[in-house]
Parts: sequence; structure tokens; C-alpha cells
Amino acid sequence: MNVYPSVVARILAAAIFGFLAACDAPEPDRLLTADPVSYSLILRGGTIYDGSGDPAFVGDVAFNGEMIAALGDLGDASGMVEIDVSGLAVAPGFVNMMSWSNESLIEDGRSQSDIRQGVTLEIMGEGDSMGPLNEAMKAEMVRLQSDIHYEVEWTTLSEYLEFLEQRGITPNVASFIGAATPRTYVMGYEDRDPTPEELEQMRALVRQAMEEGALGVASSLIYPPGSFATTAELIALSEVAAEYDGMYISHMRDEGAGLLEAVEELITIARTAGIRAEIYHFKASGQANWPLFDQAVDMVEAARAEGLEITADVYTYPAGSTGLNASIPPWVQEGGFEASLERMKDPGLRERIAGEMAEPSEQWENMYLGAGTPDNILLVGFRSEALKPLTGKSLQEVADLRGTDPRYTAMDLIIEDGSRVSTVYFSQSEDVVRKAVGLTWVSFNSDAASMAPEGVFLESSAHPRAYGSFARVLGKYVRDEQVLPMEQAIRKLAALPAQTMRIDRRGELKEGYFADVVVFDPDTIQDHATFVDPHQYATGMVHVFVNGVQVLRDGEHTGATPGRVVRGPGWKGK
Repeated sequence: MNVYPSVVARILAAAIFGFLAACDAPEPDRLLTADPVSYSLILRGGTIYDGSGDPAFVGDVAFNGEMIAALGDLGDASGMVEIDVSGLAVAPGFVNMMSWSNESLIEDGRSQSDIRQGVTLEIMGEGDSMGPLNEAMKAEMVRLQSDIHYEVEWTTLSEYLEFLEQRGITPNVASFIGAATPRTYVMGYEDRDPTPEELEQMRALVRQAMEEGALGVASSLIYPPGSFATTAELIALSEVAAEYDGMYISHMRDEGAGLLEAVEELITIARTAGIRAEIYHFKASGQANWPLFDQAVDMVEAARAEGLEITADVYTYPAGSTGLNASIPPWVQEGGFEASLERMKDPGLRERIAGEMAEPSEQWENMYLGAGTPDNILLVGFRSEALKPLTGKSLQEVADLRGTDPRYTAMDLIIEDGSRVSTVYFSQSEDVVRKAVGLTWVSFNSDAASMAPEGVFLESSAHPRAYGSFARVLGKYVRDEQVLPMEQAIRKLAALPAQTMRIDRRGELKEGYFADVVVFDPDTIQDHATFVDPHQYATGMVHVFVNGVQVLRDGEHTGATPGRVVRGPGWKGK
């Protein structure tokens, strides 16, 4: 129930506060007992999970503008707006540790699929970030656009984030600088080590981004040109981020047969650079590799016991999503995407590529083999109108329609579409997901854009994690399967990632913290998106506030866009 005081009450309250501010009142407490409007908003009687991991308690949460002003039993205090949330859970807004909303927020700043799950902060920058850019990178960004089209009106990473804020966005946004971005800026797509001079240029770009408020350096080591980077290069970039208390976060070099070696590389980077480190979407990919996950966990926990700050994040589904070209050997992609198309068109090279796709390798993570069979490779996004009717079909189904080998079919689809072709790979274990969800040092992500079941977003299919990854934590893993208690889930959804990234005054319900607050029904919160029908909102999130502004009311978006740029600890601005 919403209670809105009369205009007369508002005028009276303003008069009282104005009087107190304008004179030396001898007994201000006596004046305040006239039941003034003490707060801009009060959430009354909710079950409060403050993000600390401590047990919940029933009480009130009060805002003054964009900040949390008080928690607990607020008794006779009153607010300009009061909302009865008894029987509902009240928690800090959730942090999406790995968001691909870079372009979707340009198209639609409302961030519907994430806001309706309680996400109030989107973290971007895996592998490649939206800045810094040179003119060649800007031109390529425009050339590779798919369903969403925009002008590149920025150069630096900070300018991109400010561009979003100025356009109007509902969630807050922050970003890492992608490790491949300074490499591309300085070296293009060459598969070689940087010269000492080039490495210093790359380090300077990282330093600039850190002082602009980047959270750290983010690598993605299965995709060229990020995969061309050596451990030494990643340490050199991470050392700069460490100077600003930033962190290193990575889509590791191998999540399959080489998982343990990849974890060791991440730990080595953390130890050598003196930096906190996180594993993106922690998992073991490929059925034969599922037993490696427990060993990987043991490695991380041993490093943590050593004193290293190693954490991870996961999405809550046993299937991943990336480009179809992740099934193609990395050497094919040296020189950039256009160069890879030319190689895939070459008759002699096509035979070599197809041969390597069918062979296990210690040199690269073969997503084609990791899926087990082409039936487990689902095609979900094309840019070509001629190919869009194939959306939702498996690679094997398309190969059967065309009467071609699935390996050659994959190459043909990439060539014909002129894109990576968005693809879902069914290569993971639900048991591994469940184990990861329960780890105390693991937070959550969508690894997807925030979208809506309307407009341009319906031009392609999607992974259901875009609509359900966070609601699935609370519905499936807390309520239904009791993998972890609610208070720990809230800590891992909000406080843990905020603390890990050293984000100021967010992630917990505390006086003096920003009023990013969610209210949900723990009995009904539920994801509905499926692999067959992914464009379905989660339900059960009742109210959401970003910087004290209500953006979701009774489950519906208010249209408000109060989101702003959130800066990392190295920010040299105001």
C-alpha cells in the first residue's frame, strides 16, 4: 500500500525544516515532535537482508533522497512516501558481475530484463571494453554492428559510460578495461608479443582508464586477439591496475581439458602482480572435464589460504553462450574478423580447419568438441535477414537441411552472416553449477545483454540467462533446492561483488549508503525463460530503487532512468 501525504502536510514539513535551518532554535527536539516529514521515503515492515550475511530482521528502511538514512524500527517517523512491504524481503540491489549490456543500454536504457530481477549495477568490459578507441577501432565497431545500430560518439572508456548516463539509463554502470582493447589499440590483431615500447603504450592506456574509474583489467583468453597475450603481458597490465587498487578478472584460457592450468595462470598473475583476481563464469566445460571442477576449487581455496584474494562468479545455467567462431581454431582469426572470413573461404585452409575442429587439442579450447555433438550447438542470433529463419535450430539440424558436414556448415554460416553468429553450447553440468552456487566466494552474472521481449531484441533469440540468472538464484537454488540460505544468497548477489571491486557505498543496506534497494516476494520469485522460449521476464520482484528513485513499482517499470556511472578506486575525478 502506498500512502501519499497531503499537499498541506508537505508545506508544513517544509516550513518547519526551513525555520530550523534559518534560526538558532533553542529546543529543536520539541519542534520535531510535531511529526514532521523526516524522510523522503520509508519502506515499512519488510524482512530486511542487509547484505552482511547475518540473519534477517523485520524493520523499516528510510531514504533521504539518493541515500539510505535509517534502518530498524522507525516508530513514529514519517516519510513523504511510505510503502507497506510487510511479508516481503528487502535487500540491497544486485550486482551483475559480467554484463553484456554495452549496446543494449544504448538501444533501451530501461534494462528491463535485469531490473525486473533486481539488478541495479551492470559491470561491463569482459575481454574488450567500449574504450579507449582509435579511429580504426571505431570504424570496426560500426561495421560489425548487428541488430542495434548507433554512432560511436566517444573515445575513452569514461566517455562511453558518461554517454550512457547522459542518454538516460535505469541501472548504474561500471566497467573494466578489456585487456585486448589496449592491445588492439597499439598492435591491431597481430599474433606476436608487443615490443617494450608497445607494452608501455598499453600500460599507459590502462593507467588512463584506471584514473577514469575503471575497476581493473579484464581478459578473455579464448578469443583473438586476447588469446595472443602471454602471461607476462597480462602481469604487466595487471601491475598498473594494482597501483590503483584495481583487480584482474578473466575468462580464463581454457575451461575444458586445460582448466587446471588456466586456474594456475590466473593465480600466478595475481601473485606476481600483487592484485586481486576473479574467474569469470567459473565452470568445467565438456563432460569429460566435469571432474576437474573440484580440483579447480581446491586450487582457489589453497590460494585464498595463502592470502591471495581470489574470487569467482557464475551464471546459473548448465549451458554457455558465445560465437559460433569459438569452434574455429584461433590461428584462423589472426588479423581480425575479416581476415578469418578469407581463410574460411580458402579451399585448402577449409580442410585444415575442419580437421582441427575434429581433433582434441591442448593449444585451444575446442567448443565444437566440448559440446559433444553438433546437436548440442544451438544457433540463436544472426545479423542476416536471410539466415534469421535458422534461429533456434541446432548446428546439426542446419547441416542436415543443407546436406553438409556440420564443421563446414559452421564455417559457411559465419561467412554468410558476416558475424560470429550467436550460439549456445550445451557442455556443462547442473551438478557443477550447484556446487559453484554454494561457494562462499562466488557471486553472480548474466553474461548477457539486458533486453526486453519487444522491438529489436526479438530479431534474435537469446540465452535464458539474460532474463533469469538472478531470479534463478533466489527461486531455484534458495527456495526450491536449499543450496544456500537467503541471507548468504543476498550477500553473494550484492555485498560480495561490491566489496570485491572496492565499490564505494553500494552493495549493503547501511546508513549513508546509496539507496539501491530491492523488494521481492521470496515465495514467488521465479525465472521463466527457457532455451526454447527465452524472451520471458522473471516474476516476483515487486519494487526496485536506484539511487533512491523507484524504477520498478508493483512489478512494472516506472520508466525512470536515474542510473549513473560508478567509478573504481583509482578514479582521479571529483
